[in-house]
Amino acid sequence: MPELPELNPVVHGKLRLALLSLLAGVETAEFTWLRARTGATDGNLGAQLATLEQAGYVAVKKKFIQRKPRTFYRITESGRQALVEYVRALKQLLGPAISPNGKKLLS
Repeated sequence: MPELPELNPVVHGKLRLALLSLLAGVETAEFTWLRARTGATDGNLGAQLATLEQAGYVAVKKKFIQRKPRTFYRITESGRQALVEYVRALKQLLGPAISPNGKKLLS
């Protein structure tokens, strides 16, 4: 039996994977935009973003805009690489269950 690929536990969390995927498609994203896109609570979103920041996968920048604090996030190169490696490992793990065009081959 071939060795199973290791899935990065930091990326593997459902909300963290969603956050990295969203951030990969934009230059920066505000906390409120990420909250609206994921439907996460402020506390859960903040905790998951802190985990990604500690891992070096996202960078945070705080600004004041019209005297209101705003928090912006962007994916780092390490985060982008971690996401790419995660997707590669997932494809390897799923193997024949998916085809190159993304259609499921097995029921």
